[in-house]
Amino acid sequence: MAVGRQAGSGDSGSGATRWGVRKRSTAVAVGVVAVALLLGGVILLVLLQTSLIRSTEIAAGQKALDVVAEMEELDVEDARAYIIDTAHAGQYVQVLNGAGYVVAASDPAVADAPLSAQRPGPGRTSVQDVSGLPSIGDTDDYYIVTVGASARGVEYTVVVAQTSQIQTDTISTVAWFMLGATPLLLGTVAVSVWLLVGRSLRQVERIRGQVARINAGRLDGRVDVPPTHDEIHALALTMNTMLDRLQASDSEQRRFVSDASHELRSPLATLKAGIEIAAADPTGEMWLQMKDVLAEETARMSFLVEDLLTLAKANDGGLKVEHEDVDLDDILDQEIRRLRSTSRHRISADLVPARIRGDAHRLAQVLRNVLDNADRHALSRIDVALHTAGQQVIITVDNDGDPIPEADRDRIFERFVRLDGSRSREGGGSGLGLAIAAGIVAAHHGTIRPTEAPPGHCRFEIALPSPDPAEPPVLTPRGTRRHGTQGSGRR
Repeated sequence: MAVGRQAGSGDSGSGATRWGVRKRSTAVAVGVVAVALLLGGVILLVLLQTSLIRSTEIAAGQKALDVVAEMEELDVEDARAYIIDTAHAGQYVQVLNGAGYVVAASDPAVADAPLSAQRPGPGRTSVQDVSGLPSIGDTDDYYIVTVGASARGVEYTVVVAQTSQIQTDTISTVAWFMLGATPLLLGTVAVSVWLLVGRSLRQVERIRGQVARINAGRLDGRVDVPPTHDEIHALALTMNTMLDRLQASDSEQRRFVSDASHELRSPLATLKAGIEIAAADPTGEMWLQMKDVLAEETARMSFLVEDLLTLAKANDGGLKVEHEDVDLDDILDQEIRRLRSTSRHRISADLVPARIRGDAHRLAQVLRNVLDNADRHALSRIDVALHTAGQQVIITVDNDGDPIPEADRDRIFERFVRLDGSRSREGGGSGLGLAIAAGIVAAHHGTIRPTEAPPGHCRFEIALPSPDPAEPPVLTPRGTRRHGTQGSGRR
């Protein structure tokens, strides 16, 4: 929320950020359209000029060939009549004899002097561009085609002067029209983009304002989702999803702090009371009586703090595990032996050799937590099995207590969760063991889940990846298979 306020203040006070999305979008749109119009206009004018010049060349050349055809089929007099009958503005036609005199012309203005000094031979053609016809005082641009011809054994020259000024004027008119229409088109683009972007940004500003009003005391606030099914719609959904995660994280953090303080309050109260009682006894006898209790509470609080630190590292991704070859069956066997020495329940084990890559200390912590949990909930029996399945090593820990309800099978891995509300904290642990086990197993790229054993008992199943399932396991001196059963009672 503070970030939003800082961004807003920066937009109003800093020249570098004054150009917001609306102005930048409008400027970019106008610039792109301007460049497109410029390139398109240049290409259009070039193509138009080429087309008009080509049409002028074709018209002049065709006229010269028609006059030559009249002369060759009939005579010069018929060609003169044809020239006069087909004369039109912007085009002058002459027929010159071998001496260069005009013997036929389409207009009296060009009946005296030749329009071109070129004299190609019969059947040959020459062309030239001139910037005016001085003989008649015309300053327009002309395209002149000169064709050599022969009629009844006499050589002639046909000259056709076709004006190109009309084409030049046409190109100039189109260019001026485009130049005049460009600012209008750019203005239309600017106004349209300004309005459209502004309309979109109003929804973004509304979302920003709603998010800015959400603080630590109002994490339940959400932004309005417009029914547009576009990027703004997706942005609003993303913001609400982020706010859901923030609220869930805040609730989890508050619950964690509350549960942690509640857990620490009991040993701290015991320590405080014991110290006060011992300090009030000048003989020191009370200290001798209380020291074992105080040491036990101190150890309990130390273990609790260590568990909290392990969980914090796991949740932050900072839980570091070693990756080395580990004989998982040896670790599990040691933890079973430890449990047999303290448990009153019947414990059976069915293990096969299994080697994985992992952290032996952390894996032992997982197995100890799961086995202790089974020991707390078992009625009379605990069954442990280790086997391989494809690319995984599977550990199952069964106890003959009630299975965990399906609705609680995910919640049981949360911190300080105790499904048995009547169970005391002293007898039931801190509620962190399974949460720590889940974090360590996840760091090993494995899974842990509660399920139901075939007889209807409670089961925890741990699956860890095997480095190479095709490689045969290294056998231990104890053999390829271990099976042991410990009766009830302490050993």
